[in-house]
Amino acid sequence: METIPITINGAKNLEGELLRLKDGERPRIVNDIATAREHGDLKENAEYHAAKEEQAFVEGRIQEIESKLSRLQIIDVKNLNKDGRCVFGTTVSLLNLSDDSEISYQIVGEDEADIDKGKISCHSPIARALMGNEEGDEVTVNAPKGDIVYEILEVQYL
Repeated sequence: METIPITINGAKNLEGELLRLKDGERPRIVNDIATAREHGDLKENAEYHAAKEEQAFVEGRIQEIESKLSRLQIIDVKNLNKDGRCVFGTTVSLLNLSDDSEISYQIVGEDEADIDKGKISCHSPIARALMGNEEGDEVTVNAPKGDIVYEILEVQYL
């Protein structure tokens, strides 16, 4: 079984979502189904069918999270060898050499990725290009719009 890399915060978020689904969403949906049943004929009861569909989605998500939690490899960035290399969990500051713009990304697991928060999946083209490189290195990222060359300004182990 393949392990799933994740940061400590990512694991806590998954556990929190699982708890919310089991303790909040699941009981609410059971109540919604019971209420919809009281309205009569189930064949033409849109509320009942919507609640059953939502129940199927929530139960599927619970199973997915439980499966992931059993395969997690939690990586504490603060305990990594701080040798200046880009590895899973590090926060990397980059300089785009074509337009001199700076950007910063944290390399995280797939479940944690959120580009709006500066978190990119370790499987993304940028992260794959960065992994193993050090501060001062130039890396080329194969992007859909063409190759982008970055210089690694700083690697942080936050």
